[in-house]
Amino acid sequence: MSDIAASRALAEAMAHRGAQRMDQADAALTLAHSLAPADRRIAFLLAQLRYERGLPAAELFARAEALDPANRDARRNRAMALAAEGDPAGAQALLIDAIAAAPDWLDGLRVLASMRWVAGEVADFDRDWAGAARAHPAQQGLWLGWFGALAQIRDWDRASAVLDEAQQHLGETPALLSARAFVAGESGALDRCGALLDRLAGGADPFVHIARMRLALRQGDATRARNQALAMLPGPAGRQAWSYLSTAWRMLGDPLGDWLEGDPAFVRAHDVGLSAQDLAELAGVLRGLHTAQQAYAEQSVRAGTQTDRSVLLRHEPIFGRVRAALMAAVEAHVAGLPPHDPRHPLLSVPRDDLRVAGSWSVRLGPGGFNVTHSHPMGWLSSAFYVALPDGATMGAAPAGHFHWGAPPAELGVDLPPRGMIAPSVGQLVLFPSYVWHGTVPIDAGERLNLAFDVVPAPDGRAQSPR
Repeated sequence: MSDIAASRALAEAMAHRGAQRMDQADAALTLAHSLAPADRRIAFLLAQLRYERGLPAAELFARAEALDPANRDARRNRAMALAAEGDPAGAQALLIDAIAAAPDWLDGLRVLASMRWVAGEVADFDRDWAGAARAHPAQQGLWLGWFGALAQIRDWDRASAVLDEAQQHLGETPALLSARAFVAGESGALDRCGALLDRLAGGADPFVHIARMRLALRQGDATRARNQALAMLPGPAGRQAWSYLSTAWRMLGDPLGDWLEGDPAFVRAHDVGLSAQDLAELAGVLRGLHTAQQAYAEQSVRAGTQTDRSVLLRHEPIFGRVRAALMAAVEAHVAGLPPHDPRHPLLSVPRDDLRVAGSWSVRLGPGGFNVTHSHPMGWLSSAFYVALPDGATMGAAPAGHFHWGAPPAELGVDLPPRGMIAPSVGQLVLFPSYVWHGTVPIDAGERLNLAFDVVPAPDGRAQSPR
């Protein structure tokens, strides 16, 4: 009988979790775990939910791992929970022991390198990748993982050296050739990049598609970039093509560029109506979450830090109030969008059931900014300003401004932003996730914001515009 009750409680918990009703999900999962304490799935899900809510979870993950020793996710998440609970050394030791037993554990190596990086171990944050690849040189995934860690920090010399070493053991594989083409393009060796890409067979590899789009834009060939982007759109990674397509269309003077991102309703600022007391409380809680020494290598933050996990799902009551206010503003923004358009990535999907797909806080210091990027996994993205320097401290305009529509500087495309918005405390900026966006550096002070992505549920997909 208890098994049936536990199953019912689990089903209830999953329904609440899917709707992001975290308090109710926690209560239902706690009940399920009390009814079936030996159920490994319930044990893991309870630990995961507590971790997502910012509650102690390391011991719960340890219990889940004891019930299911083969569950590497439990070991990885236990390490991340330890780090979040103030024991980064214990977290790293846990991963080091696990990798010693399973040197091909790519996810464990990735998390360990990331932990070392944010802790400030920049000189040799990749040492575990190096040890694993050299101990098991026939495993291409280890070499590519090591390469990827160095590519994220744009250390092209060391990344190239890894590829050279890998080729000594593996020969010239398509994956290594793709990686060499990527390095060539990003380091400015455009002719070499083109020659390497010409040697790769056609196909739907998103990595190669992106390398070809970026090369075409760097070479000023907007037509070729457009064609590559259109070819990529129908594939599983098609969302990554929209921002490149917008750049190509603008370079060509194609009116589809305005169709894609030029409507004034797409990017707007909203006052969410939170009180000064709520904003001060939120700022205090967020500052306490910024414990890293520097931003994660894969993030867009420069001279600042970014939090982990989804802050809007945390247990502190302030986040419930803030989330309600933010989602009310999102609903108002969505209500002001143009009508349904089956070919448009923003306008083609259902809008009546929205959820937060991820949320985080960014804290910028003197000289801090976000490099230009996009959010291909989102639908709408945002920036909510919690605390800002005064005008003189932040710097002369446009210091600290949000900008959108201009491609990343490294592509060398001379297109201005479509617009800029001056930040204001208590203001929420919403924009399509596929739009290129970034911020202008501040001179000094603290620029603290909360950002999140929103997706419709169920999700839809735009057709090709042509």
